[in-house]
Amino acid sequence: MKRIIVLTGMLALLCLTSCTSKKEEKEEVEKFTVTSPVKIDTSFTKEYVSQIKSVRNIELRAQEKGFLQNIYVDEGQFVKKGQLLFKIMPNMYQAELLKAQAEQKSVEIELQNSKLLADKNIVSKNELSVAQAKLQSAKAEVALAKLHLSFTEIRAPFDGTIDRIPLKLGSLIDEGELLTSLSDNSQMFAYFNVSEPEYLQYQTDVKDRAENKVNLLLANGESFKYKGNVEVIESEFNNETGNIAFRARFPNSEKLLRNGETGKVQMLVPLKNAIVIPQKATYEIQDKKYVFVIGKDNKVSSREITITGEVPDLYVVKTGLTENDKILLEGVQKVKENDKINFEFQSPQTVINHLRVKAE
Repeated sequence: MKRIIVLTGMLALLCLTSCTSKKEEKEEVEKFTVTSPVKIDTSFTKEYVSQIKSVRNIELRAQEKGFLQNIYVDEGQFVKKGQLLFKIMPNMYQAELLKAQAEQKSVEIELQNSKLLADKNIVSKNELSVAQAKLQSAKAEVALAKLHLSFTEIRAPFDGTIDRIPLKLGSLIDEGELLTSLSDNSQMFAYFNVSEPEYLQYQTDVKDRAENKVNLLLANGESFKYKGNVEVIESEFNNETGNIAFRARFPNSEKLLRNGETGKVQMLVPLKNAIVIPQKATYEIQDKKYVFVIGKDNKVSSREITITGEVPDLYVVKTGLTENDKILLEGVQKVKENDKINFEFQSPQTVINHLRVKAE
């Protein structure tokens, strides 16, 4: 009998302890922190996928047909303006020049004879004019032959870097065939597309900005050390995408950037009277963001929001919330739709200040 009494007492004690523990846990779980969105003037960084281009990038093509006799440069080599890059076998063009020069000499002799005869009135002055015209034509043929001969030497039109050379020594090349490309990488352009609303906002804001500087985020996630300037906006929107192209210029003295690279242009976008909330107050389902809004009966309900930008620890809300709403700040993963909660309200400014202190 004593054993039964002791066992019963122990069970009662365990039950009481367990119930007390669950009650305390339940009370602890049900205490949540709530805040509200706040309307402030701020700015955020907007990223745009960009295509990086050299300020000058051209194709070097053969202007004459012939065998590729010499290649004086290598792929990736930096060359100076006027430097000899390729030479096409010039024999045929040298022969054409010699022929034109001989023809010019013959016509010059013919002109001299015509002058002597014209002075003695043996031939008419018209014949003298014809001889002079023949000389002009011969000189033109010589100039043309020299031009064709000069085309056998391909020189750099500006300082730049040589791209791939697809042909090898001895290749028979046609007129217009690609020899290589040349890029001037001293400065680089970054092209990126901006939507119509963002373009209109930019045009409004840029008047109040001290500068229109942008950053460049490289493909490896690192920021390019130099800032760029937005200097050109195209004249027309793309009807299919609704975007307009911007162009930013970046200095590239260290030649890190190359033609054809990709990156992300980061533009600072100012916002007035923007609605912001802490990022940790949101959760995501299928690429859509939601918050839990607390109703008058202290029940939580999920609400989809759209984000227009983000700053450290904060989201800038485009639609879905007003500054009068109350949103769940802590415990987003612990509640579900229509749960009734007990909460403690913290002012938005207190929450933001705490986030800033934590970040520092």
